[in-house]
Amino acid sequence: MDKKENPLGTLPISKLLVKFTVPSVIAMLVSAFYNIVDQFFIGQKVGSLGNAATNIAFPLSITCIAIALLFGIGGASAFNLSMGAGDSDTATYYIGNSFTMLFGLGTILLVITEVFLKDLLIFFGSPMEVLDYAVTYTRITAIGFPFLIYTAGGGHLIRADGNPKMTMICNIIGAVINVILDAVFVFGLNLGMAGAAYATIIGQIISSVVVFVYMLNFKTVKLGRKHFIPRFEFIKRIASLGAAPCSNQIAMMVVQIVMNKSLKYYGSISEYGEAIPIACVGIISKVNQLFFSFIIGMSQGLQPIASFNYGAKNYQRVKKAYKSAVGYGCALSVAAFLLFQIFPYQIISAFGDGTKEYFEFGVKYFHVFLFFTFINFMQPISSTFFTAIGKPVNGMFLSLTRQILFLLPLLVILPLIMGIDGIMFAGPVADLTAAIVSGVLIFREFSDKRYAKVEN
Repeated sequence: MDKKENPLGTLPISKLLVKFTVPSVIAMLVSAFYNIVDQFFIGQKVGSLGNAATNIAFPLSITCIAIALLFGIGGASAFNLSMGAGDSDTATYYIGNSFTMLFGLGTILLVITEVFLKDLLIFFGSPMEVLDYAVTYTRITAIGFPFLIYTAGGGHLIRADGNPKMTMICNIIGAVINVILDAVFVFGLNLGMAGAAYATIIGQIISSVVVFVYMLNFKTVKLGRKHFIPRFEFIKRIASLGAAPCSNQIAMMVVQIVMNKSLKYYGSISEYGEAIPIACVGIISKVNQLFFSFIIGMSQGLQPIASFNYGAKNYQRVKKAYKSAVGYGCALSVAAFLLFQIFPYQIISAFGDGTKEYFEFGVKYFHVFLFFTFINFMQPISSTFFTAIGKPVNGMFLSLTRQILFLLPLLVILPLIMGIDGIMFAGPVADLTAAIVSGVLIFREFSDKRYAKVEN
């Protein structure tokens, strides 16, 4: 395909962002909706211990998304950069190898989880009163790991093929099925935790089938059997470009585990107890994930536009695309900040009843931990941007700033001084510093003289 004829290089940036971002945002919202729906039905039927159990299992869900991003965004970036440079032959191998690695690594994660399940959940910080609920839920949802990873990662590859609407459709199908079956299994059949888990994996399996059918009919390149055979040179390139978003998820997993352990320990020596902080943070984290669905979707919509135009040396279009994405991200972040600060009690109440201490902790956590929500667009959009333009080192560094470099040490240090309140204050400090570092790196990137050239 001639790069001058590709709409990524010719259509107005505003139209491209709408075309790629809206379906990406919807796809991310639907993905987050899986966890929210389970949380809602479990909270209503099982109670706070059930909500705590889903939070204990959450690191495994994060691991699935990490793998999906490694070979989803990595494969999509490598594909678009190659297509932008006019090398469609190499681009085809990036797509095929990515699909193979997505399902293969998902299967490996399934086996590891089933073999070491109880040990893993205890390591993740499960209180003993929550463990049985967590084992029941996770043993079933682990079956869906290969399908979840294949669908989530495949969605990025489909988007890179110029079909973001299909990515959205794949996710919506699974989410709708999940919601319907949650109601049937949890309430209708009274299956509790197991019912929510069965509903989740059935939706994931059906979504993966849709992705597989699309894979057989890729538009911009024709995939053959040889393209799916793993080759080191292609996997290395894909992994290098996907390392930043993957690292961000791995960092989230590490932080989630440390957070659970800290909440369990410091909760036990506070008026809240072990289970209440874990249950509240589980709900609030998933609600916050809905907000980040908009931001991550925005960054994913930016990815093919930035990748193609950087490969085609249209640097002014690259800069304009980034600035537009940041503008939209800022508006969304301010809206989320107002929502979290004004209506925290109402949000928590939607996930079931609780004690006075339960709501007290939840409202306070919303107000403090998520205080800098209004600047939380900078780090994820900038990290994905650097990956998209073939600078994975910068992208990976930014992906690690908030979670590993700032939040993780603060989660260890501040509670020693402030008790469980220290966990809450670690969030805004990490958010602010990560946004500042992102701004500095972006300023340096756009100071390069290439971005001052007049677009052809």
